[in-house]
Formats: sequence, structure tokens, C-alpha cells
Amino acid sequence: TTTTTTTTTTTSNVLLRDQNLQKQQDRQRPLKIIIMGGPASGKGTQCERIAQEHNLIHLSTGDMLREAVKKCEDDIGGGDDDDHHHDVGRIAKEYMDAGKLVPDDIMIQIVMDRISQSDCVENGWLLDGFPRTEQQAHSMTTQMTTKLSEHPNNNNDDIHFAADIFLFLNVPDSILMDRVVGRRMDPVTGKIYHVQFSPPPIEDASIRERLVQRSDDTVEKMQSRLQQFHTNVDSVRQYYQDILIEIDGSKSANDVAESIRDVIQESIRNRRVGNREDRDQEVEEESPACIETSALCSV
Repeated sequence: TTTTTTTTTTTSNVLLRDQNLQKQQDRQRPLKIIIMGGPASGKGTQCERIAQEHNLIHLSTGDMLREAVKKCEDDIGGGDDDDHHHDVGRIAKEYMDAGKLVPDDIMIQIVMDRISQSDCVENGWLLDGFPRTEQQAHSMTTQMTTKLSEHPNNNNDDIHFAADIFLFLNVPDSILMDRVVGRRMDPVTGKIYHVQFSPPPIEDASIRERLVQRSDDTVEKMQSRLQQFHTNVDSVRQYYQDILIEIDGSKSANDVAESIRDVIQESIRNRRVGNREDRDQEVEEESPACIETSALCSV
């Protein structure tokens, strides 16, 4: 009877361990996504949907820069950590006030500071429009690796800074040009219309008459923005080729959202399968010892 009880207890312990291990492995780390696309590719619309559907923290460079500058103003006179935020924000503010681009090292530090905050660590993040160059991508990856090695819980699988997915919204230049050049703004309400895709109400002639084209929505300005975009886009895509997922961004917003939803769900399923394969391998490696223990108990 004692032998039977011991064998049953050992088997139960093994099963309980396997169940706990499976739950641990099946628990997914929060998603970390980078999204890139040309001007008027629809990134803003899709970012709102992705962040809402997957409870991710949407991070745009503009918002992060403004937040860094605000910390600079709020943290004056603080401690060491406040001094760090103050210095980064102060330098960024100086460049922004002068109408210059913020240097890569400062921008990357701002990004790293933000994704290290508790909301991003716990929920995951959606990085919008950064990095824009291969050098920025390489520097950010180096910073992520360094930060992980210095993290007090770097053995915890939940501590993970690298991106899981690089989404690229691919839209032909001709369509991007049509989307931008056809935009019109109502100076009274600030609402944006499009002469082809979203025209103003036909019955309201007053709105149609007062619509204006913004200075950035001209052919000349758009050509310049596209040229700047294409200067670096291929090298960034190449850098993230292992996690690159290309989406046809020329479709309707709903169709694009559906495509993105499918690829994200597929990525989640693949990660879960990978976790289970690791679990099965670990159990298989330990199983001989368990069999030996059970055999001894049954003698």
C-alpha cells in the first residue's frame, strides 16, 4: 500500500509540475511591434486599432519628444534620475526650438526610457515611425541588448525589449500622392476632407467654398517627403527582415486592419507553439529520471 501511495504521489507531482510549466510557457509576453509606412500610408488609423485591440501602448516620436521636454521642465531640481530626464529633454528641446532634427543618440535614449516604463513592460508597445534609418535601428538594438543585460531580472522571460513584429504598410507612391494632394481642410471646424475619397456634403455649398489646401499637401512638398522616405526605407526593412511582415496598404482601412489582425494572431500562435515545443523538450529530458523514480517505488 505504501509503495502504491508513493508511486501515485510521484506521478501526481510530475503531472502538476507539467501543468504549471505549460501555463507558464503558454502565458505570452506582451507584444512589441514596430510599424512603418510612407506619408499618408494610413499608419495613424491602423495604430489606433492595433493599440486598442491588443492593449498596447502607442508610442509616436512626436508624443515621446513632447513628453521628454515636459519631464525636463517638471524635473528641474530633482535627483539623479530626474537629472537624466532633464538633460535628455533639455537637449531635445534645444534642437526642436532651433527647427533641427533631434540627434539619433538622444532620440534613441528617449525611446528606451519610454519602453522601459512599467506600462510598456506590462502591456507591450507599438512603436510608430521609428527607427527611420538603419543606423537608428542598429543603435536601438544595441541599447536594447545592453539594457536587458543590466536589468536586475534579466533571467525573467517577461523582461524582453526587442520587437516581435515589424509591420510595413506598402503603398505605391501614386496612391500616396493622391491621398495627400486631394486633402482639403475646413478652416472653421478643422475637419479634413478629400476631394475624391471623402468629399464635403454636396448640399452644403458654404463648406465647399471655404475649403483650403494645407501648405504641406502640395505635390512639391509630397515629392520631397517621399524622396526622404525612400532614402532609408529599404535598409530599415532589410535590417528587420527576420520579423518583417509586409501589408498591402493600398486597400481600404478595414481590409488593411483585417490583414494586420491576421498576421498578429498568426505570430501569437507561432510563439505559443514554440513555447510548447520548448516545454515538451524539457519534459522529455527530465522524463527518464521520473520513470526511474516510479520504477524504484514499484519494486
